[in-house]
Amino acid sequence: MGKYDPLREHLKRQKADEIELTFAEIERKLGAMLPNSASRSQWWANVTDPNTSHVQREAWRAAGFEAFPVAGKDRVRFKRVR
Repeated sequence: MGKYDPLREHLKRQKADEIELTFAEIERKLGAMLPNSASRSQWWANVTDPNTSHVQREAWRAAGFEAFPVAGKDRVRFKRVR
C-alpha cells in the first residue's frame, strides 16, 4: 500500500464534486505527516511532468480529482474532473 492510498480511497468515496481538507485532516487520513514541501503550491500541481514522479498527485488523479491549494491556508480544495 502506498503512502497516499488512504487519501485516494477517501476521495473515491466522496459524492460531492468538491471537497476541502486541511493538511491536518489529510495527515490523519494518511496516518503520517505531509512533507514540508506540501506547503508549496507546486507540490499540489495537477500537471504531469514526464521527468518527475509525484505519487501524491497520482492518488488524487486516480480518484478522479484535481487539487488546488487554498492561498495562505494549510488547506486544499479537491475538484472532481469530469
